[in-house]
Amino acid sequence: MSLIRQIWMLLLGTVLLAFAGSVTVAVESARGYLQTQLRLKNADNATSLALALSQQKGDRELMGLLMSAQFDTGFYRRIRFTAADGSVPFVREAQATESSAPAWFVSLAPIESEPGVAQVSDGWRALGKVEVVSHTFFAHDELWGGSLRSALALGIVGLIAGGVGTLVVARIRKPLDSTVEQAHALVAGEFKTVPEPRVPELQRLTRAMNTMVNRLRVTFQAQAEQLDTLHKQANCDRLTGVSNRAHFLGQLSAALQREDGTAEGGLVLLRVLDLTGINRHLGHAGADRVITTIAQALRPYSERAKGCFLGRLNGSDFALCLPVPGVARETAQALSDALAVVLPSLGGGAGVCMGAIELRRDMTPGQVMSAADAALARAEARGPFTVELGNEPANSVAMLGEGAWRQRIREALVQGRVHLVSFPVVNARRDVIHLECPLRLQLEEQGAFEPAARWLPLAMRSKLTVDIDERALALALAEAGGDGQARCVNLSPASLTDSGFASRLRALLWDSPRVARLIWLEVAESAAVEHFDLLQELSRQLRPTGVRLGLEHAGERLGLIPRLFEAGLDYVKLDAAMVSGVGTDEHRATFVRGTVTLLHGLSLQVYAEGVADAADAKVLWECGIDGATGPWISAQQGAVPG
Repeated sequence: MSLIRQIWMLLLGTVLLAFAGSVTVAVESARGYLQTQLRLKNADNATSLALALSQQKGDRELMGLLMSAQFDTGFYRRIRFTAADGSVPFVREAQATESSAPAWFVSLAPIESEPGVAQVSDGWRALGKVEVVSHTFFAHDELWGGSLRSALALGIVGLIAGGVGTLVVARIRKPLDSTVEQAHALVAGEFKTVPEPRVPELQRLTRAMNTMVNRLRVTFQAQAEQLDTLHKQANCDRLTGVSNRAHFLGQLSAALQREDGTAEGGLVLLRVLDLTGINRHLGHAGADRVITTIAQALRPYSERAKGCFLGRLNGSDFALCLPVPGVARETAQALSDALAVVLPSLGGGAGVCMGAIELRRDMTPGQVMSAADAALARAEARGPFTVELGNEPANSVAMLGEGAWRQRIREALVQGRVHLVSFPVVNARRDVIHLECPLRLQLEEQGAFEPAARWLPLAMRSKLTVDIDERALALALAEAGGDGQARCVNLSPASLTDSGFASRLRALLWDSPRVARLIWLEVAESAAVEHFDLLQELSRQLRPTGVRLGLEHAGERLGLIPRLFEAGLDYVKLDAAMVSGVGTDEHRATFVRGTVTLLHGLSLQVYAEGVADAADAKVLWECGIDGATGPWISAQQGAVPG
C-alpha cells in the first residue's frame, strides 16, 4: 500500500473513530442526564403527591380522586398507593407509548424510569406510601433528537477536518510525486531537478535528490568529455584534428553502402609535394605549419556543407569527400588557387597537387580511392598547384530539375510504387531484435526500386519527406501486423520541422495500438544536434503509443547533443564509420566500449551499424553492444533485402 494511501486510511480512520467516539460520549452523557432528570422528577412528583394526600385526613375517596387527577394530567406510566397494612387500595397504570426513536436506538441506549416513593401520613399516623413512575418515551425522543443534532454537528466538523486533511495530504503528495517522478526519470536515464517544497522533511529529501541528480549529470558530462577525447584519439589526426585514414575510409564506405548515403558526389585527393624536403628546409615545426595551413583551408568545407567530410590519409595526403555531384574539379581548383597564394609565404617551396573524381553509388571504396590516386599521380607529374579530374560526371539525378523529380516522387507515393526492404538487427545470441526497413521508391514505372540515397536529397528539397515518412510508417504497421515481427523505419530530420508531423504519426499509431508496440522509429544523429527540442517533443507525443525511438548514424557528434539524457530516447545506433575496424584497432575498441558504458548508464540500448566482418562483430559483442546490423549480419542470417 502506498504511503499516500496509508495517510488517507489513517486520516479516515482517525476522523471516523473521533466521530464515533464523540457521538457515543454525547449520547451516553445525554442518556445519563435524562435518566437523572427522570429520577428526580419521579421523586419530586411523588413527594408533592404525598403531601397533597396527607392533607386529605385519610379519606380514601378523596385520595383516590386526587391520584386519578394527577395521573390524568401527567405523563405517568404508573401511580400506586400502598396502605400501611400492605394492601393496595389504588393503582393506575398506562400502556407504554411507542417512541419515535428507532427500536435499535432504544435498545442500545435504554433509559430506566426509577420510581419516586414518598410516605403519606395523617399527623403522626402513617397512612401508607405512594409510588410514581413516569413514562420514558419522551426521554428517548429527546435523546434521539439530540443525538441526531450532535451527529450532524460532529459530521460537519469531520468534513471540515477532512477538507483540511485533504489540503495537508495534497501539500505532502505533490513533492512526493515529484520525487517519485524524479526517481523514475533517473531509472530511465534522465536527470531532472524539482523545486524544493516547504515541508522541512520533504525539503531535505528533495534537496538530497537534486544534489544527487546534479552530481550524476556532472559525472556523465565528464564521461562524455572523456569519450570525446577517446573519439579524437581513435579517429582523428593528432596534428590537424581531422579524421585519420581509418576513420575517413570508414566514413566513405558507410556513405557508399547505406540506404540514405551518397548516391552521387565527389572526392578530392590533395598531396603536399616533397614534404621531406620541406621538413629539411623549414624544420619539423615549419612542416607542421604547412600541414595545419592546408587543413585549415579544407576544414570549412566539412564544417559548413552537410554530408561533407575530411581526412588526413598519411603524412602528405588529405582527402575531401563532397556530397554534391559535378563540383569536384571546381572545388579542387578553388583550393589549389587559394593555397597557391598562401603556401609560398611559408617558405621551403611548399606546394600541392590535387586529383578529383566524381563518385557514384555503384563504386566500392577501393575503386574510389584507386581512381582518385590515378588522377593525383597525373597531377603530381604536371607539377605544383595542378588539378586532374579522374572521370567526367555521369548524368546526375538532379538533371531533370526539381519540378520533374517532385512529380516523380509524388506519383510513386500516390500510385503505391513504394516498398520496404528488410535488414535484420540481431543480439549476441543471433535472435532478431527488429528488422531495419528503409523505404525504396519506384520512380519510373517498371523501373527498379531506388534506395533513399538516390531520391532523398531531392525529396528534402521538394519538402516531401513528411509524406514519405508517413507512408513508410503505414507500411511498417501493416507488415508488422501481418507477421508480428518488430520493424524499424527511418524518419528524416527535415520532417521534424513540420508542426503537425508528430500528431499525425501519433494518430497512425493509435489506429493500431497493438501493432504500434512493434514499431521502432529512428532519426539521424544530426536531428538531435540541430533540432533537440523537436526530437524531445516527438518523443513526448509518441511514447504513450508504445513505440521505441532512437538515433541512427550516431557517434560522430554524440558529445555535441545537449542533455542527451533528457531526449526521451530508447536506443542509439553507432554509425558504421565508428565501428569499422574495431576488431583490429584497440583505440577504436576503447572508444566503442566507453560509449556503450556511457549510454547504458543513461538506460539506452546500443546497436552497431554496418558490421562488415566477424572480427569486428566479435569485439563489438565483447564491448557490450546490445545488437548489430550490417552486411556480415545479413549474410549470417541468410537475409536477402526485399
